[in-house]
Amino acid sequence: MPRQDAIVEDFHGTKVSDPYRYLEDDQDPDTLSFIAAQAARAEAFLSAIPSREAIKQRLTELWDYPKFSAPRKVAGKYYYLRNAGLQNQAVFYSLNTLGSAPEMVLDPNTFSSDGTVALTATSVSEDGKLLAYACSESGSDWQRVYIKDLESGQTYDDVLRHVKFTGLSWLPDSSGFFYSRFPDPATVPPEEQSYHSKIYFHRVGTDQLSDELIYERPEAKELGFAGQVSEDGSYLYIYVWHGTDPENRFYYQSLAPRGETVRLLDDADASYEVLGNDGHMFYFLTNLEAPHGRVIAIDILRPERANWKEIIAATGDTIADAKFYNRKFVVTYLTHAHHQVAIYSQSGRRERGIELPTLGSLISTTGQMKDSEMFLSFTSFLFPTTVYRYDFTDHTLSPLWAGNVKFDPTDYETKQEFCISPDGTRIPLFITHKKGLARSHQTPTLLYGYGGFNVNMTPFFSIDNLVWMERGGVYALAVLRGGGEYGEDWHRAGMLAKKQNVFDDFHAVAEHLVSAGYTSPRHLAIMGGSNGGLLVAACMLQRPELYGAVICQVPVIDMLRYHKFTVGRYWVGEYGNAEASEEHFKFMHAYSPLHNVKSGVDYPPTLIMTADTDDRVVPAHAFKFMATLEEHYQGQNPLLLRIEIKAGHGAGKPTAKIIDEDADIYAFLTATIC
Repeated sequence: MPRQDAIVEDFHGTKVSDPYRYLEDDQDPDTLSFIAAQAARAEAFLSAIPSREAIKQRLTELWDYPKFSAPRKVAGKYYYLRNAGLQNQAVFYSLNTLGSAPEMVLDPNTFSSDGTVALTATSVSEDGKLLAYACSESGSDWQRVYIKDLESGQTYDDVLRHVKFTGLSWLPDSSGFFYSRFPDPATVPPEEQSYHSKIYFHRVGTDQLSDELIYERPEAKELGFAGQVSEDGSYLYIYVWHGTDPENRFYYQSLAPRGETVRLLDDADASYEVLGNDGHMFYFLTNLEAPHGRVIAIDILRPERANWKEIIAATGDTIADAKFYNRKFVVTYLTHAHHQVAIYSQSGRRERGIELPTLGSLISTTGQMKDSEMFLSFTSFLFPTTVYRYDFTDHTLSPLWAGNVKFDPTDYETKQEFCISPDGTRIPLFITHKKGLARSHQTPTLLYGYGGFNVNMTPFFSIDNLVWMERGGVYALAVLRGGGEYGEDWHRAGMLAKKQNVFDDFHAVAEHLVSAGYTSPRHLAIMGGSNGGLLVAACMLQRPELYGAVICQVPVIDMLRYHKFTVGRYWVGEYGNAEASEEHFKFMHAYSPLHNVKSGVDYPPTLIMTADTDDRVVPAHAFKFMATLEEHYQGQNPLLLRIEIKAGHGAGKPTAKIIDEDADIYAFLTATIC
């Protein structure tokens, strides 16, 4: 058994023990021993599963197909990412025309021998001569920024450090770019490393120490800033954020000539996303007085709220995204958690819809106000991500790059169903499986959910889900409160004191799958990552009899201390702060997975997954959860902790690691619920 320490804290009069706090220190000898023992036990169990190698082989076979991002047009060229199939990292290419031969610009696979250095951001200068790009090592949120001369192929000596959560936005004259950075971690205490965000301007060919400070607010160290140059080059947009709070602020500076910072939207009373500007008219997507979203115009010469103009009014469907391309608004709506697209004139008149290939999701769109074309990446459960080109002149949508996976989508089917949560709320879910699969209580079923941070769960294509369904499984995606699928009210119904609604919704979806005859608790697995890891951990503890297995990925587990680690404080607006508020402590302690493990309960087989260099949700959450389960659980079901090495929260993970990880997940499910 892991070591236990006699640590007890007083939360507003309630004593709470924390015997495994030492596991927060990844250099403690007992922590290192714990990690080694858990890793060995997980590997021994997973490697002994007979189906593991066959699953890995099939994942590898299906994964081997070209994958593309939507291209961005700069200085007459098109830039995009392409993975040939099994490359660890996608390669950055350019095209002179859409029909020309691609030219390789940057291959991140050369950055490391094992693919653990990822390309996280790219930005081509306005004249097309320079590339600023950011890299991350082992999945860390921290990045380094470099500059490459696209004509000579040489890389400058400039290296920008202490960077994360930043854009790279060039001045029109290509002399340099704006970016955000934090203090050198060596100069501040660990608890201060996610504070003091500042915007700087880096001039090409100079040392980072000489970068010009553009904006900071030392009296409000908790605020974050990101700068973006407007498409016309006249303004620097300044996004101001407070963690993951749904409300934000918006400032700007004039660049021609250089002006003072104007705090245009400084009340933090809603979300505001700038879509672009036409001269001094700025356009925003906002949920101010419109939980489903609307588009407004603000004349910065007459910025008083009384002068604001509504361009596109709110409707019954939520606006998931809006862009200002070709002097038109391209609006993506959510209709019961799948996307529809409409085009509006600059004055707000609806001109037409764009018919999408099937019920699915837009991953991204790219375009510019001055261009007559845009690009869309579209996907669905049975529709591998495909890039389309839309022509604003003749209104045609044509495929540019298809995801040619070696499977027949007509062998499968997707349906959307609805169930009722305990408080009467109607909850959507998507169900996908082999066509004609007879309903049976013996069918292994995997239910995925997230439910938080205004994140939308919409249809998406996944090789691992395809392998699961090939083997006779059912895949279900729950659309839970806490997301943004039905607007900001839906999000707020799953945050803070209402977080239990999310767990109730998930239980309701699970019960629906059972009552509708798709499966039974014995054959029903649940999976979620990050906030979704919190979801499945809380649900397995609340209703252990309802679930046959649990895949708990990079989870948030200790709700009383999460805000003390790395960027955990960003989530206080979503979860609350148990230290600062007795009210928050009461509702957080009631569901916090770390504090709700009980003895004498037969918990389902559980695979907890974390990574050693995850600096988003630190692995201590998973370590303490595993130690607590081991302390209390006396049953025979496998409870495993899998620890990925040289990996973070998920972004930038090399293909080889993804396939290994997925092989372990589906082997575990095969061994436990099939």
